[in-house]
Amino acid sequence: MHSLWLHFALLIGSAVAIYLSCELFVNGVEWVGRKLAVGQKATGSILAAFGTALPESVVTLVAVAFGGSMAVKQLGVGAALGGPLALATIAYATVGVVLLLCRRQLPRTPEICADFKILARDQGWFLAIFAAKIGLGLIAFAWKPWLGILFLGAYALYIRQEMGGGANNDEEGESEPLTFARHAAVPGTGIALFQTLLALGVIFAASHVFVGQLEAIGPALGLEPQLLALLLSPIATELPETMNAIIWVRQGKYRLALANISGAMMIQATIPTAFGLFWTPWLLDAPLLVAAGVTAAAVAIMFVAFRCGFVSRKLLAAMGLLYLVFAGLLVALHLG
Repeated sequence: MHSLWLHFALLIGSAVAIYLSCELFVNGVEWVGRKLAVGQKATGSILAAFGTALPESVVTLVAVAFGGSMAVKQLGVGAALGGPLALATIAYATVGVVLLLCRRQLPRTPEICADFKILARDQGWFLAIFAAKIGLGLIAFAWKPWLGILFLGAYALYIRQEMGGGANNDEEGESEPLTFARHAAVPGTGIALFQTLLALGVIFAASHVFVGQLEAIGPALGLEPQLLALLLSPIATELPETMNAIIWVRQGKYRLALANISGAMMIQATIPTAFGLFWTPWLLDAPLLVAAGVTAAAVAIMFVAFRCGFVSRKLLAAMGLLYLVFAGLLVALHLG
């Protein structure tokens, strides 16, 4: 019992460390984006998303490339499916819940409406890539690993499109002074980059502690490893993106929050999938197919909402219900 309480304390402590580090990270990455003149949407969808999605992508790489058993490799495959599920449901729901708690509405400015169209395009591309990803998990053939190159190429094209000025570059709100250089009106690029990388390192370390505590607490609560991997681990690994969303919504920077989630989803649809194709048979079992179905449904809803421009705080908050549907399906079908 004493050990269980220690795990809970470390779980809470690491979550606090992740949140505080995300405060430093979003502050630093905004200034890095301004220095690179890439615009706020690209800052959220590329710089912030790549930084916060890098730790779980590395975890997937280590699991599938260096895992000592097929069970470990399958955990890496599960992470590649669980990440998009958590982002499409929990992360979007977090934005809606924070808006409700703060009693704020998403503004209907021309800039926001233009970003909705761009986000709809991103969701459409995600669905196409995700469909290919799931389709490959249903069949086996000798040259499947080579297709991983196509997924890396798809993400490279996404970066090129985002950095090429396809997003609206008007600033949304003022950037707060850089934490490591509060008295400088315009901080240097080096100090902004140092703060961002330092925060990212702490996020990476604290996330590993957080996931480790979940893995220790799960069996003590009677949760089976596969159920833990599908239900709780994705929430833990996507915690930095969720924290970023909370911080940016609280600051009124809704475009950054939504772009960060969308960009992280594109990473999760491509890079971990490529790793899985390179080093595993990439064959999906029933629990993973259920996760894929719920993810596709969530993204389809957001695609229609962004395209039609009727995204609201209540709709975003309701996306979390799909995660409960997923959990209920696992229990009802005894797939956990």
